[in-house]
Amino acid sequence: MSSFVVALDVGGTSMKGGLVTRSGEVLRTDRRATPRDEGPAAVVGTIRSFIDDLAAAGGGTPAGVGLAVPGLVTADAALYSANIGWRDVPAADFVPLDVPVMLGHDVRTGGLAESVLGAGREVSDFLFLPIGTGIAGAVIVDGEPYGGAAGWGGEIGHIPVFPGGETCACGQIGCLETYASASAVGRRYSARAASPATAEQVAALTVSGDPVAAEVWDDAVEALSLALATYTLLLDPSVIVLGGGLAEAGPLLSDPLADRLRKRLTFRAAPPLRPAALGVNAGMLGAALLGWRAAGVPDAGATWSLDVLKSPRVA
Repeated sequence: MSSFVVALDVGGTSMKGGLVTRSGEVLRTDRRATPRDEGPAAVVGTIRSFIDDLAAAGGGTPAGVGLAVPGLVTADAALYSANIGWRDVPAADFVPLDVPVMLGHDVRTGGLAESVLGAGREVSDFLFLPIGTGIAGAVIVDGEPYGGAAGWGGEIGHIPVFPGGETCACGQIGCLETYASASAVGRRYSARAASPATAEQVAALTVSGDPVAAEVWDDAVEALSLALATYTLLLDPSVIVLGGGLAEAGPLLSDPLADRLRKRLTFRAAPPLRPAALGVNAGMLGAALLGWRAAGVPDAGATWSLDVLKSPRVA
């Protein structure tokens, strides 16, 4: 068996790839743009060439390939992605090599990495919630991501938190993502203050006492507390792992969110909130786990150390 797998985390704007050994050493990482404006065939072609180039850089044929992709996904096919536009793409179509391959949903694959390697390593049931341009969750049950009957499990960003509120891009009213995603925080502040701002800038303005920023930030915290209270009552997670760009605000987000979640759950203890451990590497490392599983190594990651992230090869 080859000493490495190719791991690829495909996003709407960029993709991150790596070569990862069976012992968890990251031999190489690289990035490429995702040419989604050129159509799904161009994205598939870029993935194929990226995998081919990474394998060549490893000096041999990989033991397997793991791919984290957006949209509706099974282990064997990318069924649909509104973000990229593909439909029913078999896993083998992404890989120019005759090696085993396994696909995973991008957020659930990141959740798998946090479960095996990161902030959820010591528990079996938790929610991984990356809060970025959008919001989706990875429901981790018995240490594994749960996708539901048809693969739509974890769409917590589309839980209606304010039923009489703003219209979401999905067509529903008052979705969590409409108030608490990083893009929503920036958009809502910009609309009220008539001044463009990112979520990071809104966080800084909140700290400085800007009343508009504080109101927008408070709406985001309130929306998150409502959604997480519902999730907690349904699935009783051991912890909630917060990731993504908005979570980089640290205590500005986590402290008031933990307080409101505790107050909402009147008859039971609230699960602790914990920062994600793997950051932007979660998807790629999760894809590496999928690659080794495809190669017939189901316990890959059991002995891996987070020290691999300190390697100069990981960027």
